[in-house]
Amino acid sequence: MAKIKSKYTFVCQQCGHEEPKWCGRCPACGDWNSMTEELHTGKSGRESQASESKPVPITEVSDIAELRISTCSGELDRVLGGGIVPGSLVLIGGDPGIGKSTLALQVASAVAGTQGICLYVTGEESAQQTRMRAARLGVMADKLYVVTETSMSRIKNHVSRFIPRLIVIDSIQTVFTEDIPSAPGSVAQVRECTGFLMQLAKSQNIPVLIVGHVTKQGFLAGPRVLEHIVDAVLYFEGERHHAFRILRAVKNRFGSTNEIGVFQMGEQGLKEVTNPSEIFLAERPTGVSGSVVVAGMEGTRPVLVEIQALVSPSSFGNPRRMTSGIDYNRVNLIAAVLEKRVGLHLGNQDIYVNVAGGVKLDEPAIDLGVAVALASSFRDVPVDPTAVVLGEIGLTGEVRGISQAAKRVHEGKKLGFRTFVIPAANLAQGRDVSEVKVIGVGTVSEAFETALGVSD
Repeated sequence: MAKIKSKYTFVCQQCGHEEPKWCGRCPACGDWNSMTEELHTGKSGRESQASESKPVPITEVSDIAELRISTCSGELDRVLGGGIVPGSLVLIGGDPGIGKSTLALQVASAVAGTQGICLYVTGEESAQQTRMRAARLGVMADKLYVVTETSMSRIKNHVSRFIPRLIVIDSIQTVFTEDIPSAPGSVAQVRECTGFLMQLAKSQNIPVLIVGHVTKQGFLAGPRVLEHIVDAVLYFEGERHHAFRILRAVKNRFGSTNEIGVFQMGEQGLKEVTNPSEIFLAERPTGVSGSVVVAGMEGTRPVLVEIQALVSPSSFGNPRRMTSGIDYNRVNLIAAVLEKRVGLHLGNQDIYVNVAGGVKLDEPAIDLGVAVALASSFRDVPVDPTAVVLGEIGLTGEVRGISQAAKRVHEGKKLGFRTFVIPAANLAQGRDVSEVKVIGVGTVSEAFETALGVSD
């Protein structure tokens, strides 16, 4: 007699891996106690309803590059690559309270005021609560329709009735489809509902904006395949007690993933910051040791930020190393180079490095700025407040060249900086900028002598 196959399967709630039997640890992602029992349904409803498409020559496919929908926010349009592409599926993730729903509501209101009807589907708040938030933000629009709904079939009926120019789902963890018997928020429901929304967006050429929760580890809740289904994944960065929010694209099929958008959270919601460098440097102290200005590249835009370092004798056997906004291991590497190649005795010193304003920097062009800040705090010698320090540090103490040096110098000049310490390899590019003093250095020791007026 043939063995009857069970209708139930165990699915990992982190990665979506399926197993016929329960196991304590997921074989795919290694997460413990993440396997839950779900009913196996076989073919999904959206697969059976998908219409067949016909192959056409690529030269005859219509170009939608100029059909982007503006969100009336220059920062968000920059991150998306110029606006929302019709038929695209965009996922916004971030910590609770960071501003995901606020941004989605502001975008829906702006599109409703310029393009037509927008449908805002909320599964976590009532329509009255959404209206109160819209009134507080000042984004009331006649063509912005709000509905409290969690069923995908009824959401589809609303879309067929209104044919909106934009759909917002807040959030994907609250909606469900009747084809899957598991609870809303489970791996099967999140995956199936996202696939359903993708089919809806592509078939009717309606852009869909999805709000997604994140886990304690900072990842989007649900299976990792969710990020592969959507066209763009945007992450909100920043601390809740900071007013600034950074919107970063980690995936974008219609634009660059190197661009960021900077917003400021206030009583009227999120306001775009057109000149983030000026905001980040507004409260910078002068004449204080350990403070250095660097210019980091975020996509095509240079952003000037302040790096603060505090070096003090340690009271314990193992000195402490703490960083905020910069990679911890990178700071340890720079400290080791200063210890070996320059002769700064940091082995018995506590080191604290912070990027002011809640910004996160991850490019090697800020290495020299971190090194100068450490040396400035260690020797208690302030750096010239009108100077910008740029450069990558090698393990032998050399200063390597960086990319787009001229753009960084131009941005610093606009904000009133007049001295630029850059790698010698980029000296020719820096000299193209007039009315500023550009100094090229080849080693870390030369940079210290230039920026701090001391030699080793």
